[in-house]
Amino acid sequence: MTNEARPACVFCAVPKDRIVAETDRVITIEDGFPVSPGHTLIIPKRHIASPFEATEAEMADIWLAIRLAAERLRAEHHPAGFNIGVNDGAAAGQTVMHLHWHVIPRYQGDQPDPRGGIRRIFPALADYWSPR
Repeated sequence: MTNEARPACVFCAVPKDRIVAETDRVITIEDGFPVSPGHTLIIPKRHIASPFEATEAEMADIWLAIRLAAERLRAEHHPAGFNIGVNDGAAAGQTVMHLHWHVIPRYQGDQPDPRGGIRRIFPALADYWSPR
């Protein structure tokens, strides 16, 4: 991806060897801080922060990439379900201000009570910025 205006953005400078799929507008990578095996990110190539800034063409590629990622994850990891979401803005927990969608495979028994879904997903693993 190229974006000379924002060289410090980690998603504007994803190494080619991390990209698992790509379209004209979107890349797909495995999350560097996965909360489950296969946790995947869908990232538009254009540097935008919010899904509300995305064009219709970008959103079409994003949804296609999400579907293709789910197909790949089903074949490789055999999850029982998925959480799919985006953090839009700092108040919503967004820490990299380049739009990215999470495709998080879920596995039977990965949480004692998965009810509440994305509202309660893996709270112990939400803090990826602290030392482990």
